[in-house]
Amino acid sequence: QVQLVESGGGLVQAGGSLRLSCAASGRSLSSYVYVMSWFRQAPGNERDIVAAISRNGGIVYYADSVKGRFTIARDNAKNTVYLEMNSLEPEDTAVYYCAATRRGNSYGTVYTRRSEYDYWGQGTQVTVSS
Repeated sequence: QVQLVESGGGLVQAGGSLRLSCAASGRSLSSYVYVMSWFRQAPGNERDIVAAISRNGGIVYYADSVKGRFTIARDNAKNTVYLEMNSLEPEDTAVYYCAATRRGNSYGTVYTRRSEYDYWGQGTQVTVSS
């Protein structure tokens, strides 16, 4: 079991930047390293993958819509995953969710499907004004 808490959301003008953090806690962290990701969900839309990062941070995945603007990173010593968001656009407005999975045991794998993740944070709102 792992608990995830997101922070860092807010209101920003188009072209601005935000940094989201996801702090993980739970006894399982002493035994397992989770594959982590960020998803987002806008009103009326599905919850879609934004970025994912492998257990050791060596493999990352980005949705086409955020490539070149967003950066995912992790600090395993702090049990924290980050999403640096630059050049924000109104279309980036959504609730952003952190997700974790124990699926598999490879350090060179990421997962991009919502169904592949077992644990979710409560979400943090990001609003980009035009």
